[in-house]
Amino acid sequence: MTNRSVWIIIPAYNEGTVIHSTVIDALSVFSNIIVVDDCSSDESAGIAKAAGAHVCRHPINLGQGAALQTGITYSLSKGATHLVTFDADGQHSIRDALEMVEVLDRENVDVVLGSRFLGNKAIGMTRSKRILLAAATYFTRITSGLTVTDTHNGLRCFSAKAARKIKIRQNRMAHASELLNQIGSLQLKYTECPCVITYTDYSKAKGQRLSGAFKIVYDLSIGKLYK
Repeated sequence: MTNRSVWIIIPAYNEGTVIHSTVIDALSVFSNIIVVDDCSSDESAGIAKAAGAHVCRHPINLGQGAALQTGITYSLSKGATHLVTFDADGQHSIRDALEMVEVLDRENVDVVLGSRFLGNKAIGMTRSKRILLAAATYFTRITSGLTVTDTHNGLRCFSAKAARKIKIRQNRMAHASELLNQIGSLQLKYTECPCVITYTDYSKAKGQRLSGAFKIVYDLSIGKLYK
């Protein structure tokens, strides 16, 4: 597809120590990067802008789900044909993002989901993290009906058609399961693609705890009640 316009959407909250390198790395492959700063108390927004990214900033902290929705809306307003969600903390590989864009076109699907469990590409993952993600995958398979191997991977690629249909209402971490539920309910065509997740000391320090998993289940349950 020669006329595609790929936008990389990076939600950021207090990522000042890593956001510059993440943006520079992304710009080595793609020209359109949008960083959504979720009311950071550090200089994440200014650093991202200086590195060459487009920047939107929330006046209050809303959560990663809300930041992704802001980035999706912004990217579509700029004529995006392909939208890639990408973590700010350096865990993802921009080369994997490029491969997912190619897979979206080659396989004619609406969504490509990154999976760290295809090809054993979770580098440095702790045992507790692996157990937590396995439980999340089992739960989301039941609620969404999708057969996927990695339900809480922030690396995803959407066609513009899919991105226009999806509406993220779970502002915080439950958005990952909500996205899969919507892919299922909207009957979007999807596939998975192997991707590397590199766990650094920095990313581990910011990682999800077990209490966060219970909060995700609670948020999703309340969301279904008031849908």
